[in-house]
Amino acid sequence: MVSRVAPSPPAKIAAGRFARLLLALVCVALAGGCTVWPWRHEPPRPGRTTLDKRQTELPTQFLGNYLIVEAKWEKRRPARFIIDTGSSVTLVSAEFAASQGIKGPAGGVPAAHVRSADGTVATLPGTVLRRLKLGDALFESVPALVYDCSAISAHLGVQIDGILGFPLFRETILTLDYPHSRVLLAPRHSPALLPGSVVPFNNRQKTPLISVRLGDQSFVALIDSGSDAALHLNPLGLHPTFVRPPRTGVSVGTLTGDRTQQIGRVRERLVIGNYELVRPVVDLTDELSAIGGDILRHFTVTFDQERSQVTFYRESMEPIPPTPRLSSGLSFNKTPAYWRVATVVPDSPAAAAGAQTGDLITRINGEPVSAWPLGRYEELVADGGVIVFTFLNGRDEFQRRIPVFSLVP
Repeated sequence: MVSRVAPSPPAKIAAGRFARLLLALVCVALAGGCTVWPWRHEPPRPGRTTLDKRQTELPTQFLGNYLIVEAKWEKRRPARFIIDTGSSVTLVSAEFAASQGIKGPAGGVPAAHVRSADGTVATLPGTVLRRLKLGDALFESVPALVYDCSAISAHLGVQIDGILGFPLFRETILTLDYPHSRVLLAPRHSPALLPGSVVPFNNRQKTPLISVRLGDQSFVALIDSGSDAALHLNPLGLHPTFVRPPRTGVSVGTLTGDRTQQIGRVRERLVIGNYELVRPVVDLTDELSAIGGDILRHFTVTFDQERSQVTFYRESMEPIPPTPRLSSGLSFNKTPAYWRVATVVPDSPAAAAGAQTGDLITRINGEPVSAWPLGRYEELVADGGVIVFTFLNGRDEFQRRIPVFSLVP
């Protein structure tokens, strides 16, 4: 279900919350999707994992609800990776694979044949990385697939060299500390870093699928740190009630192709372990339900694959209150020179201002779009107010003042 793998599509920016890059490749198999994966049972793990310290903290950047870690590399810059607990495989760029991959046959790692949303089939070559150094942790003989990360890099505004899948951390205890923007690794037999609410994910594939509740109804959700969304909810069998009914949002880009949001706010509380979220925002899906970074950011989340459990910790036990979902009403295909409008939210101020799909935007508040990476643009939308977009028509530029609005109050 990976879309447009060759070549990669331009990255899309969702209105207010940026486009959900669905890196949770394991969802394909679990949801009965269309990808043919090269393994039938347990996903591949590194040949050897070495941690010289009781705990190692990785250089980490928190960007758009993603935790991005740095790896040591022979290049002049460090390699940057998104940690994706929803992915059953590690993906690396062709450049990183050429530098760190084992020469010759890929050590028994077959290519993955993936079918995109438009029905075409592409192939992700397999490779084995000799070594991957994350802080003081060394991973050797790492199975991986080669993927074009240019779209993800354009979306985030920083160079991304790959996505680290959940099986990479099989021999460790992985802690994603969102409130402090850090990632910690410890040997697999280490004691718990923090107290909290322990939730099991006992399944054969060691996939972080946990039981959660919406009101008095239980369902299974994937813990997906590779998504910047809140809750992707498959409502089948749940019958949620809405305080804000689903409305059409923007078209968001995923590895399975483009889809249009159906986003609203449910009346029921979402319960994860002993923690509650009041009237959460949900994006309806017909695939596997998943908890993304917009919820995970409230917690320190520790994954213990040896014991098949995950621990959620938050300093306060008070229910997490609802917040409005602000939006500019636009989504974009993003390039360094211009942003092309991909969709306009119906009945939004952007639609009333005359913005249309296909329009080119060259400046935001008078500055070139290249000066607006993910984090800065998100802060602009979160501040509310009016955004001045400069549109390009042939050689002529003109401005539209578009107010930020509450997509989901």
